[in-house]
Amino acid sequence: MSFPKTQPDWSNLDILHRNTLPPRAHFFPYTTKKGALSFNRENAQFQSLNGIWKFRHDISPLELPEWKELDPITWANIKVPGMWQLQGYGRPLYTNVNYPFPVDPPNIPFLNETGSYWRQFTTNKDWQGQQIRLRFEGVDSSFHVWVNGDEIGYSQGSRNASEFDITRFLKDAGAINTVAVRVYQFCDGSYLERQDQWLLSGIFRDVYLVAFPIPSITDFTILPQVDESLTRGVVRFDVSLHGSDCEDINVELRSPSGDVLQEMQMKSTEITALTVQGAFLQLWSAETPILYTLLLTVGDCTVAQRIGFRRIEMKGANFLVNGHPIILYGVNRHEHHCLYGRAVPYEDMRADIIMMKQHNINALRCSHQPNDPRLYDVCDELGIYVMAEADLETHGFDPVERTAIKDAHLMDGRELQELSFNRAKRWTSDNPDWYDAYMDRAVQLVERFKNYTSIIFWSLGNEAFYGANHVAMYRWIKDRDPSRLVHYEGDRNGTSTDFYSVMYATLDELKKHIAENSDRPLIQCEYGHAMGNGPGGLASYIELYRSEPLLQGGYIWEWCNHGLFKREGKLSYFAYGGDFGDTPNDRDFVMDGLVFSDHSPTPGLVEYKKSIQPVSIRLECGKLHIKNHYDFIDLGHLFATWHLVLESGNTKPIKFELPEIAPRAEAAIDLPDWDNELHGDTWLSIHLYLKHETAWAPRSHEIAWSQIPLFESHTLELPSVVAGDVNGPSIHEQPGRLNLMWPSCNEMFIINLVDGNFSWANKKGVILTKGPELGLYRALTQNDLGFGGDGKEWLKFRLAETKMHVRGFTWSVNRDHTVTVKATVRVAPPVLEWACNAELIYMLGVGNLSIRAKGSFSGTVPRHIPRVGLTMSLPKEYNRAGWYGRGPGESYRDKKQAARFGRWEATIDDFQTNYEWPQENGNRSDVRWVRVKSNNAILEVRMDVPLSFSLRKYSTDDLDKSTHPHELTELDETVLNLDFAQHGLGSGSCGPLAFWGDRLSPEPFDFTTVFRAE
Repeated sequence: MSFPKTQPDWSNLDILHRNTLPPRAHFFPYTTKKGALSFNRENAQFQSLNGIWKFRHDISPLELPEWKELDPITWANIKVPGMWQLQGYGRPLYTNVNYPFPVDPPNIPFLNETGSYWRQFTTNKDWQGQQIRLRFEGVDSSFHVWVNGDEIGYSQGSRNASEFDITRFLKDAGAINTVAVRVYQFCDGSYLERQDQWLLSGIFRDVYLVAFPIPSITDFTILPQVDESLTRGVVRFDVSLHGSDCEDINVELRSPSGDVLQEMQMKSTEITALTVQGAFLQLWSAETPILYTLLLTVGDCTVAQRIGFRRIEMKGANFLVNGHPIILYGVNRHEHHCLYGRAVPYEDMRADIIMMKQHNINALRCSHQPNDPRLYDVCDELGIYVMAEADLETHGFDPVERTAIKDAHLMDGRELQELSFNRAKRWTSDNPDWYDAYMDRAVQLVERFKNYTSIIFWSLGNEAFYGANHVAMYRWIKDRDPSRLVHYEGDRNGTSTDFYSVMYATLDELKKHIAENSDRPLIQCEYGHAMGNGPGGLASYIELYRSEPLLQGGYIWEWCNHGLFKREGKLSYFAYGGDFGDTPNDRDFVMDGLVFSDHSPTPGLVEYKKSIQPVSIRLECGKLHIKNHYDFIDLGHLFATWHLVLESGNTKPIKFELPEIAPRAEAAIDLPDWDNELHGDTWLSIHLYLKHETAWAPRSHEIAWSQIPLFESHTLELPSVVAGDVNGPSIHEQPGRLNLMWPSCNEMFIINLVDGNFSWANKKGVILTKGPELGLYRALTQNDLGFGGDGKEWLKFRLAETKMHVRGFTWSVNRDHTVTVKATVRVAPPVLEWACNAELIYMLGVGNLSIRAKGSFSGTVPRHIPRVGLTMSLPKEYNRAGWYGRGPGESYRDKKQAARFGRWEATIDDFQTNYEWPQENGNRSDVRWVRVKSNNAILEVRMDVPLSFSLRKYSTDDLDKSTHPHELTELDETVLNLDFAQHGLGSGSCGPLAFWGDRLSPEPFDFTTVFRAE
């Protein structure tokens, strides 16, 4: 090991790049128009260097000798693209905010893991005499590169591209060349890359050769614009050439169907325009992703770019697309794959966008860095509004400042954040030494992605505080590209952002903001923190967005859980922070997505789809009012059906014609006719489907649905408890126990007079093994345990330790031979003096049982409680249930928009939502009755109000204590929870708590539950 004589490039602010070519638009040169129109890089002047490379891993670059002294042939193999920590070298590390190294910018410790890559290649003989470039689409975090033993250059900026001219370093075509890359885990740029994601290293995107003939097109800028009348489109473009500055360039514009619309000649020294108007002009939007093709040819070089005509502008107090204010129904998306980390295969990124479209999402924030260029192609094609974000986040300076602030623990959270953020900007954002580094990230972003239609916003980064360097970035971007808007949430005063942006605001905070700031619109760049069971309250946000013109939507945090697949012997699971022995770590905070780590949808995604559906239907004055929430299209692409939802089952769906409803308009139609006599709870269920297959969904894919109550009971009639035996019961009292038996019916109840629990059996076998027990607690969710979540108060008040204690028992036999048992109980925790005092009145008969629970609270009670309900244990054979209420998936009082009324069936396994951090799950709400079934018996349950229930094979205590699903121990019984009321979910893991109306206060309660055994 020898120390460097000068500051190494990877720890030197003066060296961002060495010998890299200027940033350019992402494209490939082709030798023919046919090849260019294929948009397949395999037909281009392209040669992939992806695949197997030789690899060596060291804990410091100072341990490595010169390349000429190494023998890479003997090294191990590694896959490129890929992250070396996921291929057996080093370990993955997750922190949300904290830097994983000592904070001493711009310095990076010499103990800096280093990956050395090497491979051989030959070049195409047809490339002789052309300029050959070596391009890296993403290397984390910085690297040096050598070709045939000659050092070519250096680059940093993990998610930005780096390109080198290697022509003069190559051997003749057909001869074997070598390329070597030395990648450093951290560099001074890592201070600007502290995004909330796994810290993983390596060549994680495509690396390839690209050949440019002489002359050739080396860069171009396309600016499709639409006039204010939206009837005339102009494509302005300028072109940079290699090999000549005065060549004729052939320009060809093709229609969406492929027909040639216009063709012309231009010089590269000219900025030229083409015009499209009248019937030939079709506008691009997320709803109408119509793309034209522009071909540019010079000599033997042709390039192609798909373009869309759209107009983006600020007008009045709104941002407009094609003349209309839009609402962003968006999501934040990190690049993540459970096997490959940030090396996401194309098929998976495309599948992500397809799933977003299928769930009514129209906007994507590329958090918090430039993505693989192919993602933007998909967004252009399928229709997604993109916020393209610079690779810039410095959140790690916040804990540095908070530690230094005196009496920080006495401050309000908002006050502390404001003070800390204002101080933290001094490190880089307001530091002139970092000006070049900031500007480099702005230039790299815009130049690389400037020709993608789907990008409507540039973003200066995320949680990098706010300083003079942001101002410079904003000014450069606005000068370079006035056609798009610029976003930055950290600029609270709106100096360097075209519209206001906030994170995780409450509804009241949003209303307050727009009341005080009416000059520009407001979005939430992050909200609805989708961690675990949640988020709750999404529908209320969407309702507010649609009612307040100054609110133009937002982006849910975030798209996917970042679990990494981990195998330990026969055990496999999705790992998070700390599971690899990584320190420091932020554990499960990386598991906060609308899709699980394998990218299957969570209940939260299903809820979001329903909340943002583009058509809503309501019943008013005897008519159905249908509202079209699309911005640019009518409902002609949809067909509709209706049916009735009855307790006895659903009627047959019937198609009906939708009226012509213009974008953002509403129409009223008559209620359909039905033959059924309506009685009991009845809903009119209306469903809207795609008429035709699209690029993102098959025909008959459901876009929207509504269920309208025609008759709805909020107080339910309960069946009477009957003895069923004319001889009456025999009663035997034993110490601590009361036995009730109807001998002729073989029916028996055993009541434990100490703890109040029952067991119940009949001729078919055991029905209840324990319970029903009055309870106040459910397992905690990640949202409960968030920054200000109620879960912390519940732990303080020992809700998990509450038990039902019996104060007294009385019983009597009624004239009809039923038995009434009255129990006085106190549900309370140890240590503390607060309690729930209740009277439980049981009426027992043959095959049936009712419980009236009437209670109130005393002492210094918590502000809110998790639940009020009954818990009981059934034999394990009771492993499935049918019910009439919301389903088929889980639902809660503030997360039930997507749950449909109907009759449903599910096994106990179907009831479990396997959140990757175990927690409360599987509840079904607004249920009229439930029938829990074994192979030969049924237990039916009804309550005098709509109930919630769950069927579970794990204990609440186990759900609380386990940190991964595989740690849960399956019970030898079935747990049935029946709830009179539950607390809402909210999104308190990093956002607002449950809304006030969705919280459960410790107030008096009175409810009756009836059980009937069949």
